[in-house]
Order: sequence, then C-alpha cells, then structure tokens
Amino acid sequence: MSPERQMVDVGGRSVRVSHLDKVMYPQTGTTKAEIMDYLVRVADALLPQLAGRPVTRIRWPDGVAGEKFFEKNTPRGAPDWLRRQKLRAAPGSDDEGAELDLPFIDDLAGLVWAANQGALELHTPQWRVGPRGGVRPPDRLVVDLDPGPPAGLDECAEVAHLVADRLRADGLTTIVPVTSGSKGMQLYADLPGTEAVMGVRQYARDIAHELAAAHPKLLVAVMRKDVRGGKVLLDWSQNHPAKTTITPYSLRGRDRPWVAAPRWWDEVGPGMKHLTASEVAQRFADRGDPFA
Repeated sequence: MSPERQMVDVGGRSVRVSHLDKVMYPQTGTTKAEIMDYLVRVADALLPQLAGRPVTRIRWPDGVAGEKFFEKNTPRGAPDWLRRQKLRAAPGSDDEGAELDLPFIDDLAGLVWAANQGALELHTPQWRVGPRGGVRPPDRLVVDLDPGPPAGLDECAEVAHLVADRLRADGLTTIVPVTSGSKGMQLYADLPGTEAVMGVRQYARDIAHELAAAHPKLLVAVMRKDVRGGKVLLDWSQNHPAKTTITPYSLRGRDRPWVAAPRWWDEVGPGMKHLTASEVAQRFADRGDPFA
C-alpha cells in the first residue's frame, strides 16, 4: 500500500485514509488530518445529531478551492461496516420515487471515513429511521434564519429571540440556536416525535407567517428576493420530508473551516460571529454541548 494510503483502527473498525496532509482550506492551510482531529474532538456532540438520520454529503475531494458534488447514496467502496438503508426518495424531491441506498454515520469511524472522502458538509433531515428500518416522524423542528443584505447576524440574533419566545409559548422549551457558518442561523426545537412530518411543516409555516405579519420591517416568510432586502427570511421549508439541513457541528465548505455551531442563548445578541472548527472544539471542551 502506498505510504500516502493506510489503514487505521478507529474504535475497532478499519478505516482507509489517504493524503492526510492535503490542504482542504487553502486560506488557512487546514489539512485533512486537522479536520479529522476536529471531528474526534467533537464526536460526542456531533454523533447524537446524526443518529438515526441518513446523511447527505457535500464532498470537496480536492479541498474547497476545487469542485464539489452532492452525494445521497452510499458510494462504491464504502466499508462493509457502514450502516445503510434502502428507502424511496421523499415526495417533492428531485429523485422522487427512486430507491436510494442511504448511509448512516453511527460512530467515530464513520466520521473519519466521511472526512477522508472530503465530505466536509453533512446534511440531515428532521425525520429519523428506526432501528428496524421504518421511517419515524420528526423529533425536531428547524427554522432557518436567512438574512437579506445588508441584514446579517445581528438581525438574525434579534429574530432568534422572537422565534424562540413564540415557540416557548406553545410549550416547546428546548430550543437551541446555531450559527450556520455561512450567512445566518438555525433554531432547533425538540418535538415529542408524534406529529406527522407535513403537520410539523405546516406548524412551522404558520409560525413564520404570523411573526412576519407582526414584524414586517424585520421579517419575511416568503422566498421572493425582491422583498428580502435588509430583512431576515424565516425559512420554514426545511421541515419538508424532502429537505435536509446542515447538521449542527458539521464543517462548512467555505473559504475558512467555519462550523454550524450550536450556541448558548447568552451569546445570541449584537456582535455575534461565526465560529471556526478550532473555536467550536475548544468551546465544547470548556462549556459542553448546548443540545445536551
């Protein structure tokens, strides 16, 4: 085997890794080995976010300066131990009705395997698959806060508090804000997992339109670009069964190794910034996981 390729033991599983010195983020010089180190450091928080959810990967095999591609299906050559499930693509998706062979990342070995493939971004739906293979209702609701320039994170922080207060009024008490590592934020609210996915989607839509009507200078709940300038879009559509959202603690394929970073509510306010992998790993070590 080439010295650039090797088999390593990760939690009792054999994982093939290669080109660990490859620079994946040229602007910071961040290598594939450093990405794997980040994943090791946050695995105890990231893996619960992936549990029971098929993982769509966005891959940058040559780093963020190169080409990228989306991958839903399990690729050829995936290790035998990687869990997978055949499911029909959800109604409303581009490949509606097609049979997909979807992978699940259950452990640190799976994270290392994904990183070795250049799968920087890990996206998951809000619904889950049970241990025997059946699709379960969503156990969380997500609202994506997407700012229209010149609005930015400051406006998203203001909106995050408005949305959280409204959700709490309906008894949803466990709500975690996440700075997306891209432009805006997401808010995740725990659900009991008893409501059908389209019912959750409709609830999120109703909340978004209600808040947009109450705060028309700050919020919009429709996708039209001509009404979004300087406002924050409350994107409720991520709760659709065909949609996925960037997984909390996942890296982003941007110029720097930004992360979809879970935050504590005492941080959500003016001056909030996106966080890099090293910052998120250190904060997890210091403060723990806001989802815990």
